[in-house]
Parts: sequence; C-alpha cells; structure tokens
Amino acid sequence: MIDWNKRLQIAETAAKKAGHYLIEALPRKREISKKGVVDLVTEADRYAEKLIHEIIKGAFPDDRFLAEEGTRTESMSELIWLVDPLDGTINYAHRFPVFCVSIALAEKGRSKIGCIYNPNLDECFTAQSDRGAYLNGERIHVSATAELLDSLLATGFPYDVRESNSDNMSNFITFYKRGAQAVRRAGSAALDLAYTACGRFDGFWELKLNPWDIGAGVLLVAEAGGRVTDFSGGPVDLFRGEVLASNGIIHEKMQKVLKEAAGL
Repeated sequence: MIDWNKRLQIAETAAKKAGHYLIEALPRKREISKKGVVDLVTEADRYAEKLIHEIIKGAFPDDRFLAEEGTRTESMSELIWLVDPLDGTINYAHRFPVFCVSIALAEKGRSKIGCIYNPNLDECFTAQSDRGAYLNGERIHVSATAELLDSLLATGFPYDVRESNSDNMSNFITFYKRGAQAVRRAGSAALDLAYTACGRFDGFWELKLNPWDIGAGVLLVAEAGGRVTDFSGGPVDLFRGEVLASNGIIHEKMQKVLKEAAGL
C-alpha cells in the first residue's frame, strides 16, 4: 500500500530545504545562462533540484522522477515526482521576491500529493487527493467571488511569446476589456495556482505550461473546493499544459471570455 502521508511529509521537507537554500543564495552573485531568448536558468535552480532529488530518491528509490532542469530517473513505477526547484527563475535572477518550489507526485497522470513552498513568506501549501488543501497546516478554501467583474485573476505568458502566435495576448486583452476587475502577471504559475486555492486570486489561466509547473497547483485548487479544467472544460492533461482554474463559481464565465478571445 502506498503511504501518501509519508510521501507528502518528504515532499514538504524537500521543498523547504530547497526554499531555504534559495533565500540563502539570493544575495550572492550568480551565474545565469539561457535556455531560450527569455528562458533563464541559474546555478540555484540546479542545486535546489539536486537537494530535492537526493531527499526524495533517498526515501523512495523506486519512484520515477522528472524535474525542470533535467534530472530524470525511470523505473517500472506508476508514481512520478514532478519537480520545479525554482518556479519564477527570472524573478529570482532579478531579486524580485516572487518565486517558489513546487513538488507533486502523480499516479497514472493524476496528481495525488502536492507541495508549493514560498520561502519569501515562509508559506507552505500542501494537498493530498481527497484530503483537502492546507497552508501551514490550516485548511484553505477558494474564494466566494461570484462575478467576473469583481474578480482578481492571474495569468502568464509562454517562453516562446516572441516566436509563436499562440501567445495568450488575445486572452489577456479580452479579460481586461470584457471581464475581470484586474489581471496580474507575477511570473510564477505554481504560486498563481496556490493563491487561487487560498482565495487570493479568484481564477487563473495559462497555456504551454509543463507538468512540473502545474502538478502541485492543480491539486491544491481542486482540494480547496475550486474547479480545474482545460480551456474547453475537459480534464487537465499535466503534459499538455493548458489550465483554467477558478473558485468554480466564475469558471464558465472565464470559459466564455476565452472562447470570445479565440473567436469562437
């Protein structure tokens, strides 16, 4: 039998250790390289990933592991860890304090546990399938905002925004003109989802995300009483990366705006 509680405890331990390291290393001069035109990686990303991998594989050597900076281990297990050691690397590189560590464990394509740690505020968001969502041990819930016009939403833009027409700009503009009270683009999809789960945001949408970006966050929102789908209302595919998350009340209204932006 799988001990989900133990795995969540290990995820929290790993996320906090990596997060504390990120804060400690933040003031130092850092080596920054580019994976793309606007896609950065620092030595902090790599070392935080190493810390997480050592802790998780030390406890569960048979589980699979997939992380943003390339650490991958394969096995026959149906359990796969999805790890972003530093979500918000551009923010981190500029010392803008909006970044986090995101760790999820998925089984057969569905997130079963999730942990997002924001070291700047010492906030640890955790969730386990069918067991609720928590912030520093206290139960959290999505907002009760009923009108899109009263909603604070979050989104982001893909790294290929300068090369692709599928860039989220039409969605962003349409929400501003036809929908939300305001839209924020803070630069960390994992934190955007965590903040939706605890009611700071009323909804979030983004496309072209990776499984390590959303694995923990989508579970947090669902376990906090929200709704998580793709843009058309179908189930989220962690490996497709199209996510619409909300408090549930405004979900269909957000879908309507996305359809309008797509010309449907």
